[in-house]
Amino acid sequence: MSPSAGAPDQFVRWFRQATPYVHAHRGRTFVIAFSGEAVADADFPNLVHDLALLHGLGIRLVLVHGARPQIEACLARRGAGFRYVNGLRVTDDEALASVKEAAGSLRVEIEALFSQGLANSPMAGVRIPVASGNFVTAKPLGVLDGVDYLHTGVVRRIDRDALCRRLDDGAAALMPPIGYSPTGEVFNLSAADVARSAAIALRADKLIFLLEEPGVTDGQGSVVSNVLSGEVNDLLAASPDLPEDLAQSLHAGADACIQGVRRVHLISRRIDGALLRELFTRDGIGTLI
Repeated sequence: MSPSAGAPDQFVRWFRQATPYVHAHRGRTFVIAFSGEAVADADFPNLVHDLALLHGLGIRLVLVHGARPQIEACLARRGAGFRYVNGLRVTDDEALASVKEAAGSLRVEIEALFSQGLANSPMAGVRIPVASGNFVTAKPLGVLDGVDYLHTGVVRRIDRDALCRRLDDGAAALMPPIGYSPTGEVFNLSAADVARSAAIALRADKLIFLLEEPGVTDGQGSVVSNVLSGEVNDLLAASPDLPEDLAQSLHAGADACIQGVRRVHLISRRIDGALLRELFTRDGIGTLI
């Protein structure tokens, strides 16, 4: 049935309403973090299609991926597992080997999805180079309360110039949860730490976390649309049982805001098109810090 000659249909209205956001986002730098669970999901290609659309609209993309289920699967094949102390992973030699294996496999999988170009698909005619590399210098977490966390590390520095060159060349930068020391050591990092550090170093316009949860919710389960960075510590203290990825993202997001990132978005990766709804509608769909 063809559209009537009267009022514009829903698609046209939405497209027109999105126009201010299209102009506002062009040329901006967004750091977008998503979990290994998101990559393993059968709907992950839909997220790649949405990321390709953002790239086509002139948005500079830095993509940070997690790898937890892939690492755990590698460890299970080796008959091993992660040891956690006080909520922190202890990465021994066997666990580090699994981290390397999982990160390498995920890189190939993600690059393959960005290389699609089938006719009559969202990727038709799309050419998005994906650049990965040793952008993250890391240091060991060290010994805390008598526990040596071995190859678990934290971000020491982001190679901002190298990242900017890749973005200037039109590439999407891909950053795994891995860092390297000046002596050539490899460290297992938190994806939230990598995303936070990259956003701060790049002075990113947005830091976006795609989570298992819909964002911060109130007592009735409704999404809280806005949280101030100064409120996050009190929120975390009042809700010690928050899911780990949400708690980490809140902590990282608040710190990023304090250090100059203007907006941090926490949205559900489970809702198809959530990223587009958050970025191109007035009310969004998640929690904004």
